Amino acid sequence: MRYLTDRKRAEGKGAARHGTEHHWYMQVSAVGLAFLVPTFLYIFGSALGGTRQEVLDTFSHPFAAILTALVLVVGMRHFAKGAEMMLQDYVRGTRLKISLIAVQALSYTIIATGLFALARIAL
Repeated sequence: MRYLTDRKRAEGKGAARHGTEHHWYMQVSAVGLAFLVPTFLYIFGSALGGTRQEVLDTFSHPFAAILTALVLVVGMRHFAKGAEMMLQDYVRGTRLKISLIAVQALSYTIIATGLFALARIAL
């Protein structure tokens, strides 16, 4: 007799055959963001209202720069996956394809712009 976990039984059962993978990605990224965002808000809040040089000094530290990059990348990927799921539920046809491309493009544009700005500050 084979023992199968609930996850093994559910694997491949979604309409697109990757629903379990998507669900676990969203759960893991949500837990990661639950720890990253409050820490980022503390660092960002301490820099808020400071002079330009104080803000540059705050975000030039490796911990603050890495944390900001992680929040940016994980947050935007989480946004893109969630928006993709929402669009697949409510939009059909060509509008779906265009919307999915637009959401992915927006997500990657924000990531690239944010990482570029962070690199300019941190380096």
